[in-house]
Amino acid sequence: MSKEDYEIVMGLEVHAELSTKTKIFCSCPTEFGGEPNTHCCPVCMAMPGTLPVLNEKVVEYAIKAGLATNCEIARNSKNDRKNYFYPDLPKAYQISQFDMPLCEKGYVEITNKNEEKKKVRLTRIHIEEDAGKLNHDDYGRGSLVDLNRAGVPLIEIVSEPDLRSAEEAEMYLRKVKSILEYIEVSDCKMQEGSLRADVNVSVRKRGQAEYGTRTEMKNMNSFRSIVRAIEYESNRQIEVLEEGGKIDQETLRWDDVSGKTFSMRDKEDAQDYRYFPDPDLALIKMSEEYIENIKKSLPELPESRKKRYIEEIGLPEYDANLITASKHLSNLFEKASEICGNYKAVSNFIMTDITKFLNEKELEPDQIPFSGEELGNLIILIDKGTISTSIAKKVLAVLFEAPEDPMKIVEKNGWLQISDEGAIKEVVLKIIEQNQQSVTDYKAGKKQALGYLVGQAMKETKGKANPGMLNKMFMEELEK
Repeated sequence: MSKEDYEIVMGLEVHAELSTKTKIFCSCPTEFGGEPNTHCCPVCMAMPGTLPVLNEKVVEYAIKAGLATNCEIARNSKNDRKNYFYPDLPKAYQISQFDMPLCEKGYVEITNKNEEKKKVRLTRIHIEEDAGKLNHDDYGRGSLVDLNRAGVPLIEIVSEPDLRSAEEAEMYLRKVKSILEYIEVSDCKMQEGSLRADVNVSVRKRGQAEYGTRTEMKNMNSFRSIVRAIEYESNRQIEVLEEGGKIDQETLRWDDVSGKTFSMRDKEDAQDYRYFPDPDLALIKMSEEYIENIKKSLPELPESRKKRYIEEIGLPEYDANLITASKHLSNLFEKASEICGNYKAVSNFIMTDITKFLNEKELEPDQIPFSGEELGNLIILIDKGTISTSIAKKVLAVLFEAPEDPMKIVEKNGWLQISDEGAIKEVVLKIIEQNQQSVTDYKAGKKQALGYLVGQAMKETKGKANPGMLNKMFMEELEK
């Protein structure tokens, strides 16, 4: 049998750190960084005699996430103890939620490259505390624990096994990230671990009803790594089955350097954690009014914004999809358009040059260093004829390195567009003199020769000549 005879089946558990100012059960700060063990107290260090107090903002943010992902919101919920030992979890249990999560039975809709829509069902969204972090010595002499992250509030978004390819998994993750950014409950900075995913992968023969044995890859925080890991692990499982072996239910570690998965431990089931209600925390009860007020506070979501861009602004659906996929990109678009009034020009810049820079530099939209105001002012310079489009691309490159007012960048580098008729005429005559064959070709009916001559003139002026004036003057000279 071949790979095509198998189907990948996946479910994802997405962990998002919430953007509350303090931790879930104490008043320690949640900001990223800081010297090791400076953002912790007796509560998050699990000192004897300390008691947790639930941060109400954590509940509010979780409900926001549930409402934005079409979940049913529980009126009664509770916290449970999930028992297991890790050296960076001081209590030897994690306060999480088991059988009464805050949110259940939601869905996230994704759209593939063929514009086909698919609903990925959500089993639940629940709250829990994060563990600390182990800092390993490079020479194998031991590890030190940093408890700054211990007690940072998380929501865990658990999907049903509805995903069937690495591409679908990436689309789903990007959509979840986008929704969380829009409702401002998490900064979703994957490079800081604010958004990470546990990926459950299994394979089965096409047409088979029952699921295969799954493996889980833990704490992945890069879209690229997740796609590579899914492709590798699904192929590995298919090879094992084709050779007559069986898949073990286990937790795996993905190694990005070797591009392989390695076994860490047997995969636990729910009963292995010995859940029971946390006796130190009261039940969570929510009124209809409380939930309704949170619903009213929700901002415009990606789907609504996309619809507005298509119907009111007239953007193509493809452009609107890409721009609204990221709140940062969408906000950049809105601010730049407000400044320059040229929606299409801003969209074109984002779809081509900005996207190209992001891909080349392997950056996410939230890492764009310049503002919408600076992008809008750059487009104004093009529209006014102050600079050419080719010069604008150079200005954009500078904006990615050292953002400032685009006009200052133009003046510093001497990039003002040449619109003086006499100066342009001089360049036109020089290029015609140097390229007589192209002149002959043009007069023989090869109209593309004009483009070559204009290109040579732009090269001569280092992209500063007004392209409209160049075209006009070349035509006048060539038609004589």
